[in-house]
Amino acid sequence: MRALVVGDTGGIGAALAARLRAQNVSVVGLSRQRDGFDVTDPAQAEAVLDALDGPFDLIFVATGALVNTRVAPEKALRELSAEEMAAQFAVNTIGPALVLKQASRLLARRERGVFAALSARVGSIGDNRAGGWYSYRASKAALNQVIRTGAIELARSHKQAVCVALHPGTVATDFTANYPAHKKVGAEDAASNLLGVCDGLTPNQSGGFFDYAGLEVPW
Repeated sequence: MRALVVGDTGGIGAALAARLRAQNVSVVGLSRQRDGFDVTDPAQAEAVLDALDGPFDLIFVATGALVNTRVAPEKALRELSAEEMAAQFAVNTIGPALVLKQASRLLARRERGVFAALSARVGSIGDNRAGGWYSYRASKAALNQVIRTGAIELARSHKQAVCVALHPGTVATDFTANYPAHKKVGAEDAASNLLGVCDGLTPNQSGGFFDYAGLEVPW
């Protein structure tokens, strides 16, 4: 089995890669820190992706950013800025979309293959009861639409493909360090949970949005 983990030096990504290797999976990792793979530079990112050889049984996009130009997500409309919103979409939506663009080439065509991207429950429109966090919420909601749409197209050529957005829960990483009130799970446990969800999903569930327990999250 072969896996591609995008963002494998981040908290969740590193744990995913380690967990997969412990299961004797051959892992190819891409990261900005180690490889200079920058999803906010489309030309560079696509050049790196074009150089990859498939097939992979699992492609997992574990990149993401909670804030870019701010110290915390927006709490009110008056805090919105075009700069922050554009930066959020570049990392959280466009980056994973560029990887998904390669999925038909990189995933196994006749065997089961999984494409998963880290989304977030706050990207759910139906589950939004608190408001705020405009840029992050919107970028994750847009990612969910990309995943849903890509799954429809992928199913035409890859009958066994599973293409999903996953909510990992609040994971104890640098990403969530400033949110002590949230109940958190360790990155290793999160990775185990997410890979377990990936293992249990069927092609009939492709295009869905699931949490770390395998439960469907409202759009």
